[in-house]
Amino acid sequence: MLDKGIPLITTVGILRSYAGHMDFWKFGWGTAYVDTQLADKLAVLHEHDVTACLGGTLMEIAWAQNAVDECLAWAHKVGFRAVEVSRGSVPMPLTAKAMIIRQAAAHFTVLAETGYKSAERLMSVDEWSSEIIEDLDSGARYIVTEGRESGTVGVYDHDGEPRPEVVRAVVEAAGLERALFEAPRKSQQAWFINEFGPDVNLGNIAPDDALALHTLRQGLRADTISITTPAVESTRL
Repeated sequence: MLDKGIPLITTVGILRSYAGHMDFWKFGWGTAYVDTQLADKLAVLHEHDVTACLGGTLMEIAWAQNAVDECLAWAHKVGFRAVEVSRGSVPMPLTAKAMIIRQAAAHFTVLAETGYKSAERLMSVDEWSSEIIEDLDSGARYIVTEGRESGTVGVYDHDGEPRPEVVRAVVEAAGLERALFEAPRKSQQAWFINEFGPDVNLGNIAPDDALALHTLRQGLRADTISITTPAVESTRL
């Protein structure tokens, strides 16, 4: 679930209705740092056994300001149980990313994101594979594939279509159970479910799409109906 600044009362309603369909609640960008109701939101997330995750952009900014220690200390103090470590917005070397992952893994579940937020910066398949392997070796629990809220970068082309060769590289390097694909669009969610099954890990899901995504996983929509309904041979009348 991607939280772009959801009010507390809305958070409570979403969790009461849909908490059973989600594992991570990611506070996008720096919203957690400026949310005056953060403590109450973290408490209700903990109550519903949904893991609060600090978004990666805030950590990138902290690194650029030489404030990673302070950022991690703050996140631990307020009650985050997971952090995302990425380098999609600032020119962070892989060595620095690995250092942050190792440091964060001492107290948090680490989601390491691979890919850039700019459509002009493309990574080769080999680059995807090597970065993922290094992230896991450094202590990341899950690998997140960049897609942004738009679904037009990273693991997708500019039209929002998945790049199959990159997806294969991610699965081969991380394993399907440790790969989390950002998939903000319904067509992308359906593609991954049809390709890898209903339990594939998907991220950057809008709050309004929580139940709709669950129906996709259950094969209750035309986009994924084939996973639960056997193909019936047509008969000419």
